[in-house]
Amino acid sequence: MSIYEPYRGIKRVLFYVWLILVAVWVLFPFFWAVENSLKTTEQTFTRGAFLPWIQYQPTLGSWQTVISDPAAIRALVNSVVISIATTLIVLVLGTPAAYALARHEFRPMTGRDIAVWFLTQRVLPPAVVLVPYFVLMVHLRLIDTQIGLILVYVAVTLPFGVVIMRDVFRDIPVELEEAAFIDGANDLRVFGRVSLPLAVNGLVATAIIVFAFNWNEAILASTLTSRVAQTLPFFILSSRSTRGVDFNTAAVNSLIAIVPPVVLSLVIQRFLARGLTFGAVKG
Repeated sequence: MSIYEPYRGIKRVLFYVWLILVAVWVLFPFFWAVENSLKTTEQTFTRGAFLPWIQYQPTLGSWQTVISDPAAIRALVNSVVISIATTLIVLVLGTPAAYALARHEFRPMTGRDIAVWFLTQRVLPPAVVLVPYFVLMVHLRLIDTQIGLILVYVAVTLPFGVVIMRDVFRDIPVELEEAAFIDGANDLRVFGRVSLPLAVNGLVATAIIVFAFNWNEAILASTLTSRVAQTLPFFILSSRSTRGVDFNTAAVNSLIAIVPPVVLSLVIQRFLARGLTFGAVKG
């Protein structure tokens, strides 16, 4: 028996304890949302009401209130439409740009790679661009419209998508494209028939990341929308009444907002795992 054997057991126990603490930390918000979604407004302010059927009587009244609320349904539809439309536009515009950056060197007057400029667009916090975007949307008469919010989201997430897809295309062997050129294919055919199919996993991973960002974004939505194009995150932030925050309805809306990204990730997790690790191991 090695003298280090007891220490290995202690390390294993500490490791599992750490995993349990992390799991509790991560799952507690979900527990809070599920618990409060089954309470009335009065029960959410009752101290010590944690155990259902023992300390309080669960009810589906909050779910019925949210589902029957036209504003909640409109916010959910707006989030779906805006997030999907933004993701598709980012992929359509960003994929060719990313391929061009991966296969060609563009050096502006500064002498640096132009991809650095794309990264700088992600450095600015959203609060910095709120006023310029608001003034621009006012002049374009796109305040509180789906089109206006889609345009802003595309401008915000497009650099992020381009940078991710550029690295995906860089990991595709150039020899495959050169073989296609030798066979007489032009640039467009090589891109569509060779490079793009090999980058499907990266495209899916990029789409999920962009979709998740647009789905969860609330700062820009709260500034550029008010009622007609209100998204679900902004609707959750505005879950207030004369008594304060209605935690039960906010919990229901939070659970509804969590479901689409989770389901989407579970359905295409195979593509997501391959896309995020694309090129990590080369044989």
